[in-house]
Amino acid sequence: MSKSLSLGNGNILVCTDKRAQVRDFYFPYVGLENHVGGHYTHRIGVFADYQLNWFDHSNWDIQIRFDGESLIGKTVAKNATLGVTLNFSDAVYNEKNIFLREVKVTNDSNRARTIKLFFGHEFEIYESHRGDTAYFDPKNHVVIHYNGKRVFLINGSSEKGSFDDYTTGIFKIEGKEGSFKDAEDGQLSKNLIEHGPSDSVVGFYVDLAPHESKTIYYWMASAKSIKDAIELNSYVIEKKPEHLLRTTHDYWHAWVNKYNFTFYGLTQDEIALFKSSLLTIRSHADNRGAIIASADSDMLQNGRDTYSYMWPRDGAFSAMAFDMAGDFNVAERFFDFCDRVITEDGYFMHKYRPDESLGSSWHPWMRNGKMELPIQEDETALVLIALWRHYSQSKDLEFIEKVYNTLVKRAADFMVSYRDPKTRLPKASYDLWEEKFGIHTFTAASVYGALICAAKFAKLLGKVKSEQIYTSTAFEIRQSILTYLYDESKGIFVKMLNVAENGTLDYDRTLDMSSVYGIFAFGVLDVDDPRLARAIKQVEERILVKTAIGGIARYEGDIYFRDTTGVPGNPWIITTMWLAQYYIARAKTESDFAPVHQWLGWAVKHVGASGVFSEQLHPYSGAQLSATPLTWSHSEYIMTIIKYLDRLEELGICLKCNPLYTEN
Repeated sequence: MSKSLSLGNGNILVCTDKRAQVRDFYFPYVGLENHVGGHYTHRIGVFADYQLNWFDHSNWDIQIRFDGESLIGKTVAKNATLGVTLNFSDAVYNEKNIFLREVKVTNDSNRARTIKLFFGHEFEIYESHRGDTAYFDPKNHVVIHYNGKRVFLINGSSEKGSFDDYTTGIFKIEGKEGSFKDAEDGQLSKNLIEHGPSDSVVGFYVDLAPHESKTIYYWMASAKSIKDAIELNSYVIEKKPEHLLRTTHDYWHAWVNKYNFTFYGLTQDEIALFKSSLLTIRSHADNRGAIIASADSDMLQNGRDTYSYMWPRDGAFSAMAFDMAGDFNVAERFFDFCDRVITEDGYFMHKYRPDESLGSSWHPWMRNGKMELPIQEDETALVLIALWRHYSQSKDLEFIEKVYNTLVKRAADFMVSYRDPKTRLPKASYDLWEEKFGIHTFTAASVYGALICAAKFAKLLGKVKSEQIYTSTAFEIRQSILTYLYDESKGIFVKMLNVAENGTLDYDRTLDMSSVYGIFAFGVLDVDDPRLARAIKQVEERILVKTAIGGIARYEGDIYFRDTTGVPGNPWIITTMWLAQYYIARAKTESDFAPVHQWLGWAVKHVGASGVFSEQLHPYSGAQLSATPLTWSHSEYIMTIIKYLDRLEELGICLKCNPLYTEN
């Protein structure tokens, strides 16, 4: 079940599913230590007229969305059988580690009733049940879950005070399903404490006249000690939860609207998606610099691991999106993170955890009996490309000076040296799709672009010798790309090649959208070059998904998450936005933007109901597949919008469309 909302403040990330239930709760890092874990659930249930329906019951009609221009979740849950409607406003308080829910309870019947609202909690603290405890604290009238230095305090308020009922228990051991079963009769047993796989339920009893509405508040404070959690609870009570919700709304509304983009020629839906995309990737940015790919733990249902890691590639694209949208602070923290984790030899590993430790990998250190670096070299290159974008927008030369030797020079020197002796292209590494080992067009193009950026940095700081080395190496790689990686007869840039020990070249001529994108995005060829036009024509003929859903596949024969035939692969948000960016770059008149508007409209049509992008779509149903949300998908949409506005500026069609526009 994909996630509908992701709410966070850089220390907490809370994800809810399509039934408004909490399915992921990360603390104290965004993307690390998921204390709910996806396969557990924080349930919501309503008891009325001797019936209990949890939100996973089919009787509920549930609609979820972002609050337009703020990192606030809005949910409407209606149950015609029970005659109850609930309106939620959910948020993670921007200043402190508190998850808040405002719930307006409406009695839709023609008679007075007591409606009981239950919140259940299944925790797996530290991603393990060993040592977990749940207990009722009578002094503060709260329920507390804790294990060592991870504490979660649950409380709420109504016109009568705190919650009316509570219990703790155990779940999924000793034949116990969980404490949620205790609510079936509308009363909780008030069990005071449990340990091991412990859970809890709290209940609010709301007396309502016919068609009357009343509001209750629910919150969860997260801390590293019980004392700190209790202090946070006192803070909510003192400041009032409605105040915290309002200030959180106002903060994020100001953040997402701090620049006056004109949005010339865009629909309201396209503009709204731009803003919700910014908010989504912001929720996935840890305050210590990591920007994780996705918090969707449901990936564990289909694979061995989640996407809750910082890939330098994905992070670089997100950093570029932040910079282009004017948030230089988040981007700078990302580059600081990269500066801290880059190896002494000047390359990035596969991926990282938000605490800067090495993430999981499937790339070996040996191939064919020889040691090989288990890297995707485009990740190293893209960080430098993104850093140049950061400087172009921020003009923060002091920051560049700080990271030049440890990040820029270290990475650039590595890319200069790490080249195949025959072709002078970058040595073989794994591709951006993390599947194949070889010399990839996308990787080679990104290395070219990165060395051009490194040369610009060197020139800024008066490093004449380095500037010359980076520039000459870049142009040597560019010439090798055009010599070895362009197939004139087929009109394509090949996916990759491998150089055998005897010097023969083994080509993979699979048509891959990334190969075409890399050529124009990183400046290997001018966007008007006829070779690019031929390659794009091949893309539109061969990897356009020719179903009612449409979109662009990654490459011919892509089988990742594919369960059907008749298509080259599933359509991806990323690759489809890349095609739109190509048409933006080559536009000369306003009418040339027609394909751009087509693909932006396609994106709006296929975004999830709550405003989140998945990684890919089912080619026939349009269902969201794989990680949802995916920050890279949202980043590409953001960058497509900004590049569109920039191009309008360049052509003089819309002056001051983008107040952040700068020549790069």
